[in-house]
Amino acid sequence: MSRAIAQIRAIKVQRLYLQVAEQLQALIADDVFKAGERLPSERDLAARFEVSRPTIREAMIALEIAGAVEVRPGSGVYVVEQGEGLSALTEAQDPGPFEILEARRLIEGEICALAAERITDQQLTQLQGLLDDMADGGREGEDAEAADEKFHCLIAEAAGNSALYATVAWLWQLRNESEISTHFHTRVRQEGNRPIVADHKKIVAALKKGDAEASRQAMSAHLQRVIDQLMEVL
Repeated sequence: MSRAIAQIRAIKVQRLYLQVAEQLQALIADDVFKAGERLPSERDLAARFEVSRPTIREAMIALEIAGAVEVRPGSGVYVVEQGEGLSALTEAQDPGPFEILEARRLIEGEICALAAERITDQQLTQLQGLLDDMADGGREGEDAEAADEKFHCLIAEAAGNSALYATVAWLWQLRNESEISTHFHTRVRQEGNRPIVADHKKIVAALKKGDAEASRQAMSAHLQRVIDQLMEVL
């Protein structure tokens, strides 16, 4: 019995985008998709794999990091000579950037509703200052992103629940440190993408009124708009 137990391996749940990327990389290795050839469209691949378009987008980013494809804006995704492979990403099991955003959209809307009932005048003043920092056209993209992170974490803090705050802080840590996410956001920054100031203004306005439902809707709509915008940017 002890020998049998020793042979049991832990079950690992692999990210969906990595499963797609590994299948595509196998097809490239088998010359189903050859070097220099353009891959099928994102919509076509999503239908074939029966996954969402953001999942396909994350798989393309993973393949780009692995050196298996080249993304040509306005043209498509092209196969290149085989790179080092997906082993590092697969081992790390990093969540994809759209996975992180989807989690934030689901969680932060409820957090914002709770914050509307508990936020202090001092915290509202701090939020306004961070909003001004994001709106400052002279700031670099990374500075505006830093203000954006502080803005969202401050709202989580204002909700007065340490578990929820820790969750939001952890999601931002994943966004800032996972290889696939940092690669993605670097590309986005190079395209000139910045935090959506108008959305943040609506969030602050709802919080100032103490309107929980309006705050929930403003935050959820904002993060969905971020997802939609990033799908268009890249």
